[in-house]
Amino acid sequence: MARPVTLFTGQWADLPLKTLAEKVSEWGFDGLELACWGDHFDVEKALSDDAYLPGIRDLLESHNLQCHAISNHLVGQCVCDPIDERHRAILPARIWADGDPEGVRRRAAEEIANTARAAKLFGVDVVNGFTGSSVWAKLYFFPPTSQADIAIGYRDFADRWIPILDTYREQGVRFALEVHPTEIAYDIITARRALDAVGNHPAFGFNFDPSHLIHQFIDPVEFIDEFPDRIFHAHIKDSRLRLNGRSSILSSHLDFGDPRRGWDFVSPGRGDVKWDPVVRALNRIGYSGPLSIEWEDSGMDREYGAKEALALVRSQDFTPSTVAFDAAFAKS
Repeated sequence: MARPVTLFTGQWADLPLKTLAEKVSEWGFDGLELACWGDHFDVEKALSDDAYLPGIRDLLESHNLQCHAISNHLVGQCVCDPIDERHRAILPARIWADGDPEGVRRRAAEEIANTARAAKLFGVDVVNGFTGSSVWAKLYFFPPTSQADIAIGYRDFADRWIPILDTYREQGVRFALEVHPTEIAYDIITARRALDAVGNHPAFGFNFDPSHLIHQFIDPVEFIDEFPDRIFHAHIKDSRLRLNGRSSILSSHLDFGDPRRGWDFVSPGRGDVKWDPVVRALNRIGYSGPLSIEWEDSGMDREYGAKEALALVRSQDFTPSTVAFDAAFAKS
């Protein structure tokens, strides 16, 4: 199928886009999934400066790079979250402003809607991101938490996101939630509940990322099979369990990279994701979009890891057969 292989720039936002584009072109990537932080993609400039988006396109094209999606995870997180000082660190100052929680959520929602407008102007029809969640902190049901309490959280998600999704639909752009702990959808059941909450809105789907499923003991192929028409984008990212009788799947408040954690992200091919079944499942549903490497491994040099991950994807991605393998045996 020769899907394009791109690199998500979120973990590389310390580098100027020009520098990163030069590197990934030399490494052999087909394109970049641009993060809306660092200097990689600025939503405000995209809507206010007529020269901004053509400048990005010219830069990418000068390095023979494509862009199939932009991503605004950090701002999206703040649409539904209970806001605290941690969010200040991930937001532009104009969205944080005075830090009033409801004001932050409102401004974040406006920015995510504007991201759809910027994507359309840029010629991209998928925006990846997070939604945040008012009920993630209630994951463990004590003090006793009723389903009515959880339903309030899904109604809050719907109330805040349906107007945003309507904007996406108007712009011909789709929003792909990266199903992920801390989001309104973090597994198969909650992904279905999120879809139900927004009435199966046509602009709402998922950025498939197996690394966030595998450490929850969820088979990523089951996720693909459950939502064949809602996989709008796909990340290549891996994680590895390290449960040894002392470590916890809840990670014990330890930083990524701490060897005492019960799981951690690792470079693709070095974790627990089995890539052949994932590729076959994506083939079954007819997914022809990019395979975008989101590279995270605290124990490996990132440039080495990005190049290794690219080689892995090239070796694993294949076109499905168009004929039965035993067709040649059939009698004429």
